[in-house]
Amino acid sequence: MRIAFFNAKPYERPFFDRENAGAGHEIQYLEPRLTEETAPLADGISSVCAFVNDSLAAPVLDILAAGGTKLIALRSAGFNNVDLAAADRLGLTVVRVPAYSPYAVAEHAVGLILTLNRKIHRAHNRVRENNFALDGLLGFDLHGRTVGVVGTGKIGEVFARIMHGFGCRLLGFDPFENPECLALGLRYVAFEELLAESDVVSLHCPLTPETRHLIDDAAIARMKPGAMLINTSRGAVIDTQASIRGLKSGRLGYLGLDVYEEEEGVFFRDLSSQVIQDDQLARLMTFPNVIITGHQAFFTEEALTNIAATTLANVSEFERTGECANAVSGARVVG
Repeated sequence: MRIAFFNAKPYERPFFDRENAGAGHEIQYLEPRLTEETAPLADGISSVCAFVNDSLAAPVLDILAAGGTKLIALRSAGFNNVDLAAADRLGLTVVRVPAYSPYAVAEHAVGLILTLNRKIHRAHNRVRENNFALDGLLGFDLHGRTVGVVGTGKIGEVFARIMHGFGCRLLGFDPFENPECLALGLRYVAFEELLAESDVVSLHCPLTPETRHLIDDAAIARMKPGAMLINTSRGAVIDTQASIRGLKSGRLGYLGLDVYEEEEGVFFRDLSSQVIQDDQLARLMTFPNVIITGHQAFFTEEALTNIAATTLANVSEFERTGECANAVSGARVVG
């Protein structure tokens, strides 16, 4: 099957080429992001492979469908960037990678916690300038602290296991209780109680209409003064302006982000020789108690291997049967 692979990065190609050696698809790697302007590049190609910051809004899907595309193969778990209603209307099948490495994302979240708490980023910069003073680097023991896990699916479960190993008290918020988390001693509570009691709040929930701006001014006001907030899920789960206000007031003590509400067009690009035009992002980067990474929590060898294998397996299954167990339709997961 021919696949138009949008937003192709050099680090991805070896993984997809290796997996494709046995699958036999014809992959056309395209550097641009998928947008209304670039969608015509897929004209005559039956499958399009897209990533989290590609646009799959209705106008883009209209162009793809008119050009003969039948399958949208997402190389990600999230599908909030897809207008699923439009895809259904156009007869486009949308498939995803439901799980690639929960360990990669959970471990990155823990890395953000440790770096913020022990000021490792600041200490590294000091030592490089021969400054070995400890002033301003004071942290706290994670042992005995309360950690709130918002979203206790596969990633949230792995994260909870790691924090349990640190000796933390675990609180969880999720419509569906995970028995594995309960076995760790995690206690499910109302969202408001989790915010009020947690020293660290880590977000591991999908972006849905219900979770968009889940962390807003009201939520931050309910948090413990000086608490730490970590987001490795989707950027828009946090209201960025609210987080800036929380940081300025001191209510929010630490903020670790691997995702950002307006990351489209910024993340996954080298902008080192340019002036950042996003005033919110520029403001966040001025805070000494904020760490931002460029949506790299998934970025491990194991995760990229699994993403490539599952993505191409999805395409192969669709090519054989016209269906796929990892399809999504409307607002629900099919498989």
